[in-house]
Amino acid sequence: VQLVESGGGLVQPGGSLRLSCAFSGFAFSNYHMSWIRQAPGKERELVAIIFSTSAGGSTNYADSVKGRFTISRDNAKNTVHLQMNSLKPEDTAVYSCSAKLRGSPDKYWGQGTQVTVSS
Repeated sequence: VQLVESGGGLVQPGGSLRLSCAFSGFAFSNYHMSWIRQAPGKERELVAIIFSTSAGGSTNYADSVKGRFTISRDNAKNTVHLQMNSLKPEDTAVYSCSAKLRGSPDKYWGQGTQVTVSS
């Protein structure tokens, strides 16, 4: 499995960005997909998760992003997205995509994409 993130960049407070994670491998729909972020000097934070389609495809969010971020998946394109609205300076971090096969302990990570929210 390989994961490649894109869509990061510099945005002003209140702005929006859409991150994408391209999945290379088999049976994408059987993977739980997550976005995790880490800011300098801070612990890694699970931002959002979307469960495998076979597990119902439900979503969960960190309290810090509820109502502002939306995770979605396109099983036809083996892609997961993170739509980020009303961005705040505290959202500044490296955002990484993660994939975990349902029922397996193995987890895969992308290289991350930088998101900077600043005026």
